[in-house]
Amino acid sequence: MTARERIDALLDKGSFVELDMFVRHRSRGFGIEDKRPPGDAVITGWGTVDGRTVFIFAEDFTVFGGSLGEVVSEKICKVMDLAMETGAPLVGLKDSGGARIQEGVFALDGYGKIFRRNVLASGVIPQVSVIMGPCAGGAVYSPAITDFVYQVEGTSHLFITGPDVIKAVTGEDVTFDMLGGAHPHSETSGVTHFVTADGRQAMEEVRYLLSFLPQNNMEAPPFFTPSDLPDRMEEGLTTIVPDSTSQPYDMVELVEMVVDDGEFYEVHQHFARNVIVGFARLDGYTVGIVGNNPSALAGTLDIDASVKGARFVRFCDAFSIPIITFVDVPGFLPGVDQEHGGIIRHGAKLLFAYCEATVPRVTVITRKAYGGAYVVMNSRGVGADIAFAWPTAEIAVMGAQGAVNIIHRRDIAEAADPDTARAELIQSYEEAFSNPYVAAERGLVDEVIEPRETRHRLIQALEMLRNKRVTLPPKKHGNIPL
Repeated sequence: MTARERIDALLDKGSFVELDMFVRHRSRGFGIEDKRPPGDAVITGWGTVDGRTVFIFAEDFTVFGGSLGEVVSEKICKVMDLAMETGAPLVGLKDSGGARIQEGVFALDGYGKIFRRNVLASGVIPQVSVIMGPCAGGAVYSPAITDFVYQVEGTSHLFITGPDVIKAVTGEDVTFDMLGGAHPHSETSGVTHFVTADGRQAMEEVRYLLSFLPQNNMEAPPFFTPSDLPDRMEEGLTTIVPDSTSQPYDMVELVEMVVDDGEFYEVHQHFARNVIVGFARLDGYTVGIVGNNPSALAGTLDIDASVKGARFVRFCDAFSIPIITFVDVPGFLPGVDQEHGGIIRHGAKLLFAYCEATVPRVTVITRKAYGGAYVVMNSRGVGADIAFAWPTAEIAVMGAQGAVNIIHRRDIAEAADPDTARAELIQSYEEAFSNPYVAAERGLVDEVIEPRETRHRLIQALEMLRNKRVTLPPKKHGNIPL
C-alpha cells in the first residue's frame, strides 16, 4: 500500500484533510537541491475513525526513502501539536530509512523535537505507531514512547543498528527479520504489541483498538449499547478450573466467558504469556483486563510479565479505564537468572503501578493467590476497591506442601512414617488456610461468589464505582523503579 492508501484504509471514507501539502525541503547541496517534491517525505493531516477525530502522519518511502529532514519534522510536529491542543488520538504510520543524511544535524534535531512531543502527549492522548516498513536508528524511539506498536509481518523492521553494523562490530550474522522483524519484537523484546499479516489488517485493527479508547485523558471511553445481558450466568465458569491445583487452564478462555459477547482484544499476546492483558467491555463500558495465565509458566510472575502488566495498568489509569484483575498466581518465578536479572526491581514496577492507579479496580481470585505475588496482583492491601474470590481460591503465604515442610520439618523428621505425617499435615493446612474464607473473615476478600455469577457481580461493582474519586498527596510525580 502507498502512504495515501494506508491513510484511506484507516480513516472514514472521504474524511481526510491534508496539511502542508505544498511545503518543500530547504536543503542545499549533496545532490538533492534540484529534487524538491511538494509535501516532502510525509503526509500529514486529520480525519475521523467511526466519526471521532484522529490525527495522522504517514511516512512516504517513495520520496527520499521516507527519510526525515527538517521539513518532515516540522510537518509531524505541527500535527502532533494539533492533536494535543484538540485532545484527539495520534496515529503514526512508519516507513522510513531514518534521518536524512544530506541534512545532517538538522535531521537529528528534528527527531529530538518529535520525541519531546511524544513524551508531553503521553498520558494525555492515545498514541499509536504502525511499523509498515523500515524503522532504524534514532527513529525507533518515537514508536517506543507511544502507547501501542503494530508491526506488519514480513515487511516491517525495527532496530537501532542494522545487520551490516552488527556484523562489523560483533561478527554476528543476522538477517533483517531475525534482528528486527515482527516476531522477535512481539515475542522476545516486547517492543511490539500487535502483529498483523498485512497493512490493510493493521489499519482495521487500529480502528478496532481506538473503539476501546477515549479521545483524551479528560474524556470517558466510548460506550456501546450491549447485546449481551448484564446478569447472564455463565455455566462454563463452574468447570473451567481443574480439580487438580497443578493442572493448567487458559485464562483467556475464562475472560472471554465473562466479557460482552466474548470479545477480548489481547495486547502483547505473544510476549510474557504467563500474564494476559487487553481490552474488553462489560455492559458496554471499556475495561482493561489483567490476569495470570496458568497455561504458561503456571501463571507465575517473572520479569517480562511484571513489566508487561505494569505498562498496561499505567495506560488504563492514565485514560480512566477500569481495571479487572483475575488472579491465579503461585508466586514469582524462582531462579538465579530472575534474581540477577532484577525481578525485585521489575516486580516492583507492577506493584507501583497498581498502588498508583486511581481508576476503579476489581479483583477476582480464581484459584492460587500465594505470597508476595498475591499482594502485587491488586490485592485489597494495595488498594483494590472490591475483591471477589471463587470457592476454589487458595489465599496463603505459600502452597500447602511448602508451608508444611517449613513449619513441621522437625515433626515430619521424627514421625514413624514421614510420608503419612506429611500428607496429614498438608491436608490440615489446606483445610485451615487454602480457602477464601479465612481472608473473607478479615475483610481481605469482600465476598466469595459462585463462578457463574462473575460477570453480573463485576458489572454491579463497576456501576457502583463509576463515580469513584481519589485525592492523592500533592507531588510532581512518583519515582517508579525503572
